[in-house]
Amino acid sequence: MRVSRGNGTDPSSRRFDSFEVPHENGMVVLNAIHYIQANLDPSLSARWNCKAGRCGSCSAEINGKPKLMCKTPVDTYDGEITVEPMRAFPLLRDLVTDVSENWKVAMMIPPFTPKESTDDPWRFFQRDVDRSREFRKCIECFLCQDVCHVVREHKADYIGPRWVVKAAALDMHPMDALNRSEFMKDEGGLGYCNITKCCQEICPEHIVITDNAIIPEKERVVDSHYDPILWLYRKLKGK
Repeated sequence: MRVSRGNGTDPSSRRFDSFEVPHENGMVVLNAIHYIQANLDPSLSARWNCKAGRCGSCSAEINGKPKLMCKTPVDTYDGEITVEPMRAFPLLRDLVTDVSENWKVAMMIPPFTPKESTDDPWRFFQRDVDRSREFRKCIECFLCQDVCHVVREHKADYIGPRWVVKAAALDMHPMDALNRSEFMKDEGGLGYCNITKCCQEICPEHIVITDNAIIPEKERVVDSHYDPILWLYRKLKGK
């Protein structure tokens, strides 16, 4: 194992330490990190929680690719395995990064706004439920944010794929009445996404991020702000 060490306040502390970890059947990378902590170097810092691929806490870059350590078998690799922290977020220590900026972005997204209430119960088709249910599977591991080159280069301008998924889940709710296209165009910076599908390929929950969330959100923005026929209609109607 070749593990990244150091802290974010002292760039000169950044280095790689090498460890030899005994192999066991069924071992994943997180098991190897725990062996190092328990037997070789207790000062190694790593974030984890459930060890079952449900909490999203153990995100890291393994041989250069963002993955969950608890879902990555060591048998996937031959020879040395390199483990680094997610590069899209500020480093705290060793494999631990500061992902708190994501909660600030979450607060920016206009919340669920139901249609005008009536005495009748909400009724909608199962297909409308299924359309946004996929997005509820997100475990907020932020691997999609990490792999997104736009987030890495334009973090202040683009909210990133995880939060486009959040907005899409709200927009596709059959009882939501809010139009978030202006937010997505301006504050969300959706135009920065060039649809490389890297976020979709990396998702451990296999959410079809680009095809089912990002592209429909882009279409909403175009329909609301750039469609010439709709623009003319609104102009004539004084809207």
